[in-house]
Order: sequence, then structure tokens, then C-alpha cells
Amino acid sequence: MQIGHAVAALWLFWVVSWMLAATWADPAKKRADLKSEARYRVLWVAGTVLMFVPAHGYVGRLRLWTPTLGEAWVCVALIAVGIAFAWWARLHLGRLWSANVTAKADHRVVDTGPYGLVRHPIYTGLLLSVLATAAVKGTIWGIAGAALLLVGVVVKARLEESFLRGELGPAYDEYARRVPMLVPFAPT
Repeated sequence: MQIGHAVAALWLFWVVSWMLAATWADPAKKRADLKSEARYRVLWVAGTVLMFVPAHGYVGRLRLWTPTLGEAWVCVALIAVGIAFAWWARLHLGRLWSANVTAKADHRVVDTGPYGLVRHPIYTGLLLSVLATAAVKGTIWGIAGAALLLVGVVVKARLEESFLRGELGPAYDEYARRVPMLVPFAPT
């Protein structure tokens, strides 16, 4: 299997399975306003388009490096690990998950499993996969896409945190003091 096909297959698996899993989430009781969500969504769309611009045939300044076959397979493995970590978090969160910034009827702080390592483990896993994808591509487009996706994730994570503080109050503040936002074992 070619590296490009392996990368594409992993991302396709994630997109399709994630969309199918969206059907088993509880309905939202309250949602952040669409204007707030538009900021990170624009970054995500632009980052995704840039990230997946094909790397084939780029020479000169557009291709910054070409990973060896071994390095490329390490990147593929990191993409798989990141997706698996995101799926672990998604399954652990269960019916409280939402693609949007929402609160559910019985919303509560989840601080076990991957949520005991970071407050946003789905984003952590996906960012690992995004960075590994940019590394295997080795192009300016891949790096630009990864940068936009990183900024978009931070914007959404901060929006979620503000929203959850309003919904969950001191319980969320205490959780945020104990558990880092995106990087395991980082200072909070």
C-alpha cells in the first residue's frame, strides 16, 4: 500500500465513522450562537482544504522535505494513534458528545478516561493526526493547513470552555485547574 493511500484511508475511515456516530448523541438543551461557531468553522474548512491539497509532483519551494519510507510509515502510525485516541474520547463521552458547542440535558464534567489526561482529548488526538499528516506531506500547503486547523481547534476549545463554565460553573473551573487543555502532563 502506498503511503498516500494509507493516509487517505485513515482519514476517510475517521470522517465516515464520525458522521455515523453522530446519530447516537443526545439532543442539545442549549447551544452556542452560530456567529461564535463560525470563527472556528472557517479556519477548519480552510485548513482542511490546504491540508489535503495533493503533495504529488511538488518540487522546489512548495515541498520542504520528503520523508524516508520509514519516517512516512511512522507518520501513518501517528495518524492512526491520534484517530484512535480521538475515538477513545468520543466513546468515553458517549451521548454527551456534540459536533457543536452545546449542553445536554444531564450535562456534567467528565474527568475520567482520556478526559483525565486533557480537557479536549478528541482535539488532542486529531491534532496529532493533523501534524503527522503535515509531516508526511512535507509541503507548504500541509503546514499552512495544519496551522489553520491548530488555530481553529484552540478557538473552538476556548469557546467550549467559556460555554461550559457558564453551564457547569465551579465544577468546570476545578476541572480546568487540575487537567491541561490539549497537551497531556502540561502545566494547567
